[in-house]
Amino acid sequence: VQLQASGGGLVQAGGSLRLSCAASGRTFSDYRMGWFRQAPGKEREFVAHISASGGMTYSADSVKGRFTISRDNAKNTVYLQMNSLKPEDTAVYYCAAVQRRTYSSGTYRDARVYDYWGQETLVTVSS
Repeated sequence: VQLQASGGGLVQAGGSLRLSCAASGRTFSDYRMGWFRQAPGKEREFVAHISASGGMTYSADSVKGRFTISRDNAKNTVYLQMNSLKPEDTAVYYCAAVQRRTYSSGTYRDARVYDYWGQETLVTVSS
């Protein structure tokens, strides 16, 4: 599956952005989706994950209550709504996909389990 992320940009602290990740090439509903980010000088970290149907979501503690992951399987797209943005949210963001038939429960935080990755989209939050 090919993944195309978009929606990054420059925003002031307290503002909002919505990232999108459009998938093509395979049956989107066969994949669980995740968002990761990597800040300058830091390791890539888990942000959010959503099940193939969209019925289950998980978020990192650092973004709970501020970020919401969702998906529209009819549009082959997963979203990351980011509200109350903070300067520490500045990073490049990646979407990723893992096949639901090979996914092991509880491993969504581990970047190694994902089969496909999209290109980065940069989010910059100014103070």
